[in-house]
Amino acid sequence: MKRNFKLILGLVLASTIIISCDSDDNDSGLQRETVDKTFTIAVIPDTQNMTDFTHQTSYQVSEGVNFPIDASTQFYDMMSYIADNTITRGGEIAFVTSVGDIWQHQTEILDDEHAARGFSHDPYSIIANSGEVFPSEETVNFEMPLAREGYQLIAQTGIPFGVAPGNHDADAMWSEASFASDPSRLDEIYTVGLIPEIVGMLHIGGHDNFNSVFGENSSFFSNKSWYISSFNGGANSAQTFEAAGYTFMNISFEMHPSDDVLEWAQSVIDANPGIPTMITTHDFLKENGLREANPIIDPTRIDPDNHNSSEEVFQDFVKPNDQIFLILCGHHHGKAMRVDNNNSGNQVVQILADYQDRGQTVLDADPTFRTAHGRKYGIGDGWFRLMNFNFENETPQIEVKTYSSHYNNYSDDVSEYASWYKAGENPEVTDSEFHALDSFTIELTDFNERFNP
Repeated sequence: MKRNFKLILGLVLASTIIISCDSDDNDSGLQRETVDKTFTIAVIPDTQNMTDFTHQTSYQVSEGVNFPIDASTQFYDMMSYIADNTITRGGEIAFVTSVGDIWQHQTEILDDEHAARGFSHDPYSIIANSGEVFPSEETVNFEMPLAREGYQLIAQTGIPFGVAPGNHDADAMWSEASFASDPSRLDEIYTVGLIPEIVGMLHIGGHDNFNSVFGENSSFFSNKSWYISSFNGGANSAQTFEAAGYTFMNISFEMHPSDDVLEWAQSVIDANPGIPTMITTHDFLKENGLREANPIIDPTRIDPDNHNSSEEVFQDFVKPNDQIFLILCGHHHGKAMRVDNNNSGNQVVQILADYQDRGQTVLDADPTFRTAHGRKYGIGDGWFRLMNFNFENETPQIEVKTYSSHYNNYSDDVSEYASWYKAGENPEVTDSEFHALDSFTIELTDFNERFNP
């Protein structure tokens, strides 16, 4: 058993089901079947700042000044830790899912499909000149190969995994010309926030880059028995995995999916009825717990005929399907959790975790190193989620833990945790409340009634 799973090991050793049976060949005694009733799902948050080519020591930030760390090391260490703690290597991780934004940059400003539909880029908008729209050849030369190498570590373990694309994984991201920015109102952002009427609106398009690494024909997923369905070349996909005597299913789909994507996802559920199902997507829950989009990256406002909002996905797709019990997402910087009932009156747990703004590791290397605006560089600091499922008791539980493969510790055990991150994420809460946002237990009160092992 790998490090940090000793407690879980004790639970595993205690979970033995003994089935007595009569022997047909006069061999008396007991037939023993050991069932591991605990397992872990690793949730990979937005890693874009770790794989960003500008966050490496080879990148010159300004004349004579290079970036102080190789953030790629944090990405590689995270993936190595997850791989080393999979069930095939003596650990507890039975499934891995990624919420997207795997790399940072795009290769195009505007993709051909959206250009043909009349979309266009405004190069003079405020947001276009903020660094958000930044196509680069290093996407193909550095960021995508690094992502492939990291996920290869997971693939080599043989366990099932899924990957959802984020907005940064799209081929193109541009400031849409139909949402003109207004520089004269810049002072208003301190009171009304970043809204498209002031800074403009970003839109995304194309999954060729994503599918070249994580598509249905990639070596990661081609001919894998647990990779049971895909759509749009693999930008949307479904996987199954076995754990605690159950078959589970995960459906990963693109950000603010179209009706076609949801119809495909419904067909997957219809073909696999009654299986406890989780959804992984990039943008679903905000850090305030609401199912709302970032106002300046809102595909449902800019292109409503081809995208569904998170609220529409929940009302029209999630609530009618009783077997969906868990939704995981990233995109919004921070963390949140909420539980709502579906149309059958059963729980749907929704969890956000995105640590990309955390940059203590840069300050560890150089306390004076800041952006041109005096802010710390967001990297991620190796933080990700481990969701420990326990089916030993009458009511199943998920123990949600947050772990850093860089600091080799859980958030609970880092004394500086609140002083490092609370002011930038949740300044309104106490230190203990801040810790609780990254370490909590969910009671799956209706799971046994809904699902049979």
